[in-house]
Amino acid sequence: MADFPLSDVRVLDISRVLAGPFAGRMLSDLGADVVKVEPPDGDMTRIWGAVKGGVPGYFHQQNAGKRDICVDLTVPAGVDLVKSLVAQADIVIENFRAGVMARLGLGYDVLSAIKPDLIQLSISGFGQDGPESDRAAYAAAIHAEAGFVRRQERDGRPPQDVKMSVADTNAGLHGLIAILAALHLRDRTGVGQHIDVAMIDSMLVTDDQLNYDLEDSHHTGPKVSEVYETGATPILIAGDFRHIWRRMNATMGVEDPTPAGATLDEKIKARRRAAHEFFLSLTTDAAVRDAMATMNVAWGPVRKPADVIESATVKHRGTITRIDDRAGGTRPVTQSPYRYSNARAEVRGVAPHRGEHNRTVLKDWLSMADTDIDQLLQSGALLRDEDYVDG
Repeated sequence: MADFPLSDVRVLDISRVLAGPFAGRMLSDLGADVVKVEPPDGDMTRIWGAVKGGVPGYFHQQNAGKRDICVDLTVPAGVDLVKSLVAQADIVIENFRAGVMARLGLGYDVLSAIKPDLIQLSISGFGQDGPESDRAAYAAAIHAEAGFVRRQERDGRPPQDVKMSVADTNAGLHGLIAILAALHLRDRTGVGQHIDVAMIDSMLVTDDQLNYDLEDSHHTGPKVSEVYETGATPILIAGDFRHIWRRMNATMGVEDPTPAGATLDEKIKARRRAAHEFFLSLTTDAAVRDAMATMNVAWGPVRKPADVIESATVKHRGTITRIDDRAGGTRPVTQSPYRYSNARAEVRGVAPHRGEHNRTVLKDWLSMADTDIDQLLQSGALLRDEDYVDG
């Protein structure tokens, strides 16, 4: 059977919420042994989503396939334990505010002295240095800062955030790319890296619309794609109505109803009425698909998010799969998006309970004896959820 690309890589994931955990989840899907270092009060995402088998849905999605140890980084023994794990790690991921890791005694200068070829990804809102590096940052705040929230004003809508943490996932994906590039460079040079990824940078560099704003050239760009009501389901067709009308007229036999001598405004209204009537005449999903194929336009049904699982392509590719829910059943989770011709990438297990793998990780990575692990547990440096862990 084909191997996972990163099956020989160890990752210490000290991050929380989304940007860092998402990068860690993708590394786990690629085969890395990703150990989440969770604080005593747990990752805050353990309060979000449906709870099954003691694991909330949001935490489950971002941490499936990882192992988990629970460490109190406010006590010296906890910090020392993380340093020992760093000595065995290839990659460290963290997304505290700039300077927090240093205050904990775990700054990159300290960790790279322990492991000179260490690759550390630090994700923050505004970078590791600079005038705003100490600002708190969640995705919504970055969306506002990056101009994303006000972009709707182009279409006459009030400023509003989107229901997706784009800034977090952008930063996580750019962090993932940077990690993989650093691993490649380390193979050539033996040199480690501290990777500074700012959410504001990631948001801007991934914003394909930004050039229109920076150069005041909105009029040169494509029109906003529209939603059309068919007799079966609402659909979005990508592109300007003028192009859609030409395709409709040329391929579907929809005649131009514009009367002679009509003004431009009258012509637009007449063509839109004809288009509206044509779309309503498509009363089945099959009729819609056939018409869109004949017109050769890019389109999609306007689905409710919960209905994406009904997509023929999503079903075929297994983009949403089901794994053990730790309660005798299964639950949905997104599958790895990477498809290789001769390698594996897939979600590799359930999301962990807090401190579930304290004992197995410390034995695997540090060859630690049970008596030493028990001492860490008794001291409070190492913690666990008593209801679910192996010790």
